[in-house]
Amino acid sequence: MKKAVLVVSFGTSYHDTREKTINAVEKKIEKAFEGYDFFRAYTSNMIINKLKKRDGIEIDNPIQAMDRLYEMGYTEVAVQTLHIICGIEYNKLKDQISSYTDRFEKITFGNPLLYGIEDYKNTVEAIKSGAGFDGENTVVLMGHGTEHESHSAYPALEYYLRDAGVDAYVGTVEGYPEIDQVVKRLKERNVKKVNLVPFMLVAGDHAQNDMAGDEEDSWKSILNEEGIETEIYLNGLGENPKIQDIFVKNAVEADTLQ
Repeated sequence: MKKAVLVVSFGTSYHDTREKTINAVEKKIEKAFEGYDFFRAYTSNMIINKLKKRDGIEIDNPIQAMDRLYEMGYTEVAVQTLHIICGIEYNKLKDQISSYTDRFEKITFGNPLLYGIEDYKNTVEAIKSGAGFDGENTVVLMGHGTEHESHSAYPALEYYLRDAGVDAYVGTVEGYPEIDQVVKRLKERNVKKVNLVPFMLVAGDHAQNDMAGDEEDSWKSILNEEGIETEIYLNGLGENPKIQDIFVKNAVEADTLQ
């Protein structure tokens, strides 16, 4: 029986953060699946095309990866997503992988980072000792956000952080709450300095430009304009060994798709 483990992420075109985040998680999952051959896929065709054109790096999307595994004669596939919430990308991926259940003897599909109640608790425990959580300054986390009904994951995360005694606010680039809501609440408390930290797998374009860039609409610029000093931390979640371990756990404990 030929067995494969397929790790799927959105991807990134930033080489340095890819090595420290996506690749680091992939290596841990690969190590946990002894006897399985390792494969990767990205869900962003834009990033796939950019890497191929710019760097000569060829990476499959999920459909290409599953077709390849089927053609190579694999009968069992363990699929682990590196998505953060059960949003549009995650649900699209699950639908894509589910369409292959009649071609393989067994397919398992692991949960994203935030799925059940324990996932939120474990994630808070992982990040509260990580970069930017020094216990001195209020933390502002930038999540990606979504128009999907799972947008409630972000305020839920903030609730868990506060329940754990962490002085933090969670905002999103696309969705709710946005930076305006975060600023309003910071000013209500007269907060004068915050640590800006990405709540994303990689510290890519959103973190480096939308959060920490010098443009007037970046979170750093908006906060500074409101008289709030910012300390920038460009560390993706994938750099955190405890976050890596959560993804490994999700892969090992994944349910079988029917």
